[in-house]
Amino acid sequence: MRATVEDKPGSLAQLCAALAKCRIDILTLQTHPLATGTVDEFLLRAPAALHAEGLLRTVRRGGGGEAWAERADAHDLVDAPARALALAACTALDPAELPLALRSLLGRCSVRSVPAYSLTGAPSTETVPPEGVLDGTSMRLRDGTGGTLIAERPSLPFTPTEFARARALVALDARLGPRGARWQDAAVVLPASSGGITLRRVGEEAHAAAVALHGRCSEDTLRMRYHGPMGDADGYLGHLLSPRFGRTLGAYTPTGRLVGLGHLLWDGEEAEAALLVEDAWQRRGIGSALLTRLAVLAVRDGCTGLYAVTGRQNRAMVASMRGLGLPLDYQVEDGTVVITATLDPESVRALAPEGDAGLFEAGRPER
Repeated sequence: MRATVEDKPGSLAQLCAALAKCRIDILTLQTHPLATGTVDEFLLRAPAALHAEGLLRTVRRGGGGEAWAERADAHDLVDAPARALALAACTALDPAELPLALRSLLGRCSVRSVPAYSLTGAPSTETVPPEGVLDGTSMRLRDGTGGTLIAERPSLPFTPTEFARARALVALDARLGPRGARWQDAAVVLPASSGGITLRRVGEEAHAAAVALHGRCSEDTLRMRYHGPMGDADGYLGHLLSPRFGRTLGAYTPTGRLVGLGHLLWDGEEAEAALLVEDAWQRRGIGSALLTRLAVLAVRDGCTGLYAVTGRQNRAMVASMRGLGLPLDYQVEDGTVVITATLDPESVRALAPEGDAGLFEAGRPER
């Protein structure tokens, strides 16, 4: 819960007394000084019968203004300085973590990242000074690559304290400079002519090979792909491989073994991307290569956005989405991350690797 109180002796005590009368326990308290008054941020344990509106009435009776409250989750119980240090460590180890770390630092808000240049070389229309811009319910910060990070929330203004914390996190990322993610290694996906992985369109004819691929994957890999325990792969692969619902790309070794799948599932004007790579073949860039080609296919099929639904711990998927170099929007709810890329045809055309011009062949899409 947040509330603004007057900056004078006894104001906070009056508010705390009003909360105590309703048997509300204050677990933590943070203060955000303003030019006129102070924003106090509470983590409260309230009686189950007390609803949000009743809490806000109590706050107003205690002298609090501009009150706002919502139900807390387990992450709110973490000590604020400890959480900030953990987020800084995640960002230092993996630059792909920055937008999600920023969102975790600021709480309930949306975060968008806009690259400094499009894939065609055009400069972004988003410009921000080095010190950033705080404007009520939105803040804009320049990241270490010259791009822009935009944090927004609908009605609760950001405080100067939150702005300073966000700037410090972004400055840390810029200070560390370009670096590889901890989970990456130097291996790359090579074309078939070089004896490497071949990526090609597949359909229902790959059903048996896809079932076998699932059987070779660990439980952790399958859990990250399907966001929880999975049932019998044979029962739903028919849907995923069907051309009626989207597109599927397969990653094959020179011996013809299927080691990765990339699904493009249509969802109105957008499409969902989902990846599965066999454990022994992970960290070789296969997932990123699949995702890049899925983005190209999505544009060819008339989609305006490409999104991935994943868990907060799936850093490889987060990094692959950032690796597209497209504007991204991040939404987080109960540990689930939804990352949406805005698809601009000219920019995505630049993603098409040499020799893949056929992905943009003329004619009416099959969709």
